[in-house]
Amino acid sequence: MRRVEPQVRLIARPELDYDEVADYLAEVGGESWLERVDRGDLDNAQNLAEFAGRICYRSWEPGLNPNVTRIRSDQGEYLRNILASAHGSVLEHVSFSFVLHNVSRVATHELVRHRAGAAVSQESLRFVRLDDLPFWFPQWAEQDTELMERATVLLEQMEAFQGWMAGHFGLEEEGVRFSEKKAKTSFMRRFAPEGVATGLVWTANVRTLRHVIENRTAPGAEEEIRLLFGKVGELMAKEAPALFGDYQVQDGAWIPGWRKV
Repeated sequence: MRRVEPQVRLIARPELDYDEVADYLAEVGGESWLERVDRGDLDNAQNLAEFAGRICYRSWEPGLNPNVTRIRSDQGEYLRNILASAHGSVLEHVSFSFVLHNVSRVATHELVRHRAGAAVSQESLRFVRLDDLPFWFPQWAEQDTELMERATVLLEQMEAFQGWMAGHFGLEEEGVRFSEKKAKTSFMRRFAPEGVATGLVWTANVRTLRHVIENRTAPGAEEEIRLLFGKVGELMAKEAPALFGDYQVQDGAWIPGWRKV
């Protein structure tokens, strides 16, 4: 049994093709917008959200839409207005991908309930044979000596049973077909606890991210997923402050300034 800590890594973010953006803006008369925005790697997400919002009203500059006589030229102010007016569809164009590492199936079973605006690729224990049982313990459990002693014994027994089954089925012997390994591995995972740590790639758009961060850090949420999405919130507040800077953190709960975007 190996004790682990849930981890989050941001591995992919939006990337704009500014040449194509410039061609489009030249055609519709919005070149001045591109002159105003920063084009650094960390600005792409916010630029994409603003681009999507401005195309809805042709608000690149005053006069392109006869109904628009003035515009918000500051990106932070513009995106705050998007959040405040609950124009959430704009945020669906902006997606981020995370590796969630050493997270239990308790947490992933909760996470996959958030299907809209998300994509999941999870380590399959039908194919990946367990040779140890990585496990996370909350701090309060670690402070309970008897609980930890009994839990450790139980997990070590389950881990030993995994090893015994692999030997009993001869999975290390030469010539065993992969289909046979897969079938036996699928059976063996039934004897692993739901708390065994696993990994997945999780991709979500900003609208979904805002919803999940709020819901899964709320006081009533399961404690591991609260820990996990507290880390996601910290990453996103640094990554795209104009899209996530309205949150207030109170006792681990991420409370947005604007809900239901």
